[in-house]
Amino acid sequence: MTPQRRTVVRHAPGKLFVVGEYAVVEPGCPAILVSVDRGVTVTVSGSRDAGVVISSDLDPHAVRRQWRDGRLAVHGTDEGRSTRGRWPHVVSAIETVGRLLTERGLPLPALAVSVSSRLHEDGRKFGLGSSGAVTVATIAAVSAYCGLELSHDSRFRLAVLATARIDPKGSGGDLAASTYGGWIAYRAPDRAFVLDLAEHEGVEGALRAPWPGCATRRLPPPADLCLEVGWTGNPASTTALVSDLHRRTWRGSASHHRFVAATTDFVHAAIDALESGDDPGLLRQIRRARGELARLDAEAGLGIFTPELTALCDAAESVGGAAKPSGAGGGDCGIALLDAGAQQNIACLRQRWDAAGVLPLSVHPAPEGIKQ
Repeated sequence: MTPQRRTVVRHAPGKLFVVGEYAVVEPGCPAILVSVDRGVTVTVSGSRDAGVVISSDLDPHAVRRQWRDGRLAVHGTDEGRSTRGRWPHVVSAIETVGRLLTERGLPLPALAVSVSSRLHEDGRKFGLGSSGAVTVATIAAVSAYCGLELSHDSRFRLAVLATARIDPKGSGGDLAASTYGGWIAYRAPDRAFVLDLAEHEGVEGALRAPWPGCATRRLPPPADLCLEVGWTGNPASTTALVSDLHRRTWRGSASHHRFVAATTDFVHAAIDALESGDDPGLLRQIRRARGELARLDAEAGLGIFTPELTALCDAAESVGGAAKPSGAGGGDCGIALLDAGAQQNIACLRQRWDAAGVLPLSVHPAPEGIKQ
């Protein structure tokens, strides 16, 4: 296939979980997320190679794959090198778009795919949804390069299919935040259901069919609160933490059902607070969310709260705010909401974070999702 001479660039923002972690992996359970003004940029152009070349500012070595029966197999020149497990989300995203192309009778393209991330520092991730952002940006860039005109909903669904092939336990909340942008209320689909749908009805069929329980809608931002983000400096694996919880007998227990019910209740209350401009009410729900995560941590022994995350939360409480880990915990980031007009309190919070080994990140809510 002759390389096309154009280049397509797409950017997807990272995300923060506001409330709803862990429970959101259950189909239909709600969560609130917000996209952030740091993200991942994917650039796609034609390649003179027969397959796909993936490069990144995070990796000095390019990954070469070749199309084989609709999958991207390790290129012959890369045999023997440890390339098979690199960039799984990018590979799965390209393969998912490739499957849609095949179903529409279109050729599989030769591609050069370049990834640039602002969700890492010195190769370490911040915990701002880099896997989700790179999946969404890759789906958008590759589909646009191949001439597919897709809605936001279709790109989101392709991203869910791509990530569910790697880890069906992931909720897809990061994908929704990266796709739609802003503050969102999100409910996850049943990933086993949608994978089965794609298997039997094709990707095209999965894009058109209803996904029971799945929903995303925009929310207004807090009226007079600012969002502060602190990084513990310790990367954590959401997949490992969620998988650990799934392996334990805690899941399915009475305690698990109480956790899901309590989380659903305070997420709904937080949505109501955002929609009514009730900032004190939102802070109360953030505190409830911290308490439920602490109870989960005590009962399941997951290690959600590290010393840095506990210090992060305590520092926010000491200046009148509310805080909690964002995401699965165990490291990565925490969030705090404070009165936006109380600049002295905000400065004090940042000083206390710094003293506790927590790095205040220059991260702000982003109103847009995927964009050129």
